[in-house]
Amino acid sequence: MLKKRDLQECQSLYNLMIDPAVFPYVRYNSQSYEEYLFTTKQLIVEEEQKTCISRTILNDIGHPIGTIDLYNIVNKTGFLATWIGIPYFGQGYNKRAKEAFFTELFLEHPIDTIFLKVRIQNIRSKKAVEKLPYAKLANEINQQIYQSVNKDQHKYDLYQVDRSDFLACCHVIQYEVAT
Repeated sequence: MLKKRDLQECQSLYNLMIDPAVFPYVRYNSQSYEEYLFTTKQLIVEEEQKTCISRTILNDIGHPIGTIDLYNIVNKTGFLATWIGIPYFGQGYNKRAKEAFFTELFLEHPIDTIFLKVRIQNIRSKKAVEKLPYAKLANEINQQIYQSVNKDQHKYDLYQVDRSDFLACCHVIQYEVAT
């Protein structure tokens, strides 16, 4: 379902990313394939420097369909960025990708909290996050971060996923940790 980023999948991902239903919501959106290739190279370097963790989301037959990233990693926290190509909307890939990524982050990396900032007008993403039982609205409980993500023109709701909440909600993970 997830794999480390590589340059071979860039053309497929770029073609999915430029769809008008996807492009405005992509954190690392690029105006050309060459720019997308350059950005992917940068993400690979940033992962080596431990300032981000970036994965390609694969469909059931192993084709790239989107990306999921943890960026701005500082003090065991980071921000999540996810996008999936429009042909794969509504098929459960978003939730499965997040659960697989959170499992990796919380069990294999020193991450305690993941923040998700979702544009207020992005109803699809807001509904997806609100379906996650371990995600909580953090506008009030983390007001300093909430204010910092809302200082620009776009307005966001802030959600957070804590390691303890995720592990408590995911029985499969509890079983794997216990065995």
